[in-house]
Amino acid sequence: MSPVPDCGEQSYVGSGKLAGKKAVVTGGDSGIGRAVCIAFAREGADVVIAYLEEDEDARSTADLVKAAGRRAVLVRGDVSDPQHCREIISTCLDQLGGIDILVSNAAYQMTRESLAEIPDEEWDHTLATNLSAMFHLCKAAVPHMGPGSAIIGSSSVNSDAPSPTLAPYAATKAAIANLCASLAQLLGPQGIRVNSVAPGPVWTPLIPSTMPPDHVKEFGKNTPLGRAGQPAELAPAYVLLASDDGSYISGARLAVTGGRPIL
Repeated sequence: MSPVPDCGEQSYVGSGKLAGKKAVVTGGDSGIGRAVCIAFAREGADVVIAYLEEDEDARSTADLVKAAGRRAVLVRGDVSDPQHCREIISTCLDQLGGIDILVSNAAYQMTRESLAEIPDEEWDHTLATNLSAMFHLCKAAVPHMGPGSAIIGSSSVNSDAPSPTLAPYAATKAAIANLCASLAQLLGPQGIRVNSVAPGPVWTPLIPSTMPPDHVKEFGKNTPLGRAGQPAELAPAYVLLASDDGSYISGARLAVTGGRPIL
């Protein structure tokens, strides 16, 4: 990509906010997921990095986690498969000895100019990857999470300001915010906090790979700040929601949108 996304490789400095924690991050090889893995490690967490098939990117992220002095465990596979979601959690339990933080971040999107252009299979795959995966991950993880644990879903500004050309993706992002709000109430008595982060336009590999060139050229210019965000600018939101700094934040959707409002 040109320019290369800034995932905090050179800039993020931790302060022990997640010392000793064990985290799972899906879609952790690049973009927001990579930035979250870097930040979590530099805050003291060991990280399971779940990714689809981008082996080189995943190994690079793992190297950065290890450089921070933390353990990195790579899990390759497709989160649209419920069994693989369960395998991600079981790997975390086996390799790290528990789970304190779950970040359901892996996502699929594709720009389509009309409803007729959306293949049935693409609709099903988008829901399975973006939404159903979070359900299966949470269902597998919650029995092993104690008080003070945190679940974070990656929602989007599309959750209540949906782009017409990203209809399946936008629908899943609204559902993620809703699911997190439900789970926050359901799991609150167990001391497990559940929140979502709603990014605005963020410069990640998902953008040039799923959008027409003219959209990519203008990407992010419609925000009040006049630019796309960088993954490194999202990571602190995830750290907040995963750490004791967010001990009374649950059921929230945290907007990191460059000024675009979320209701």
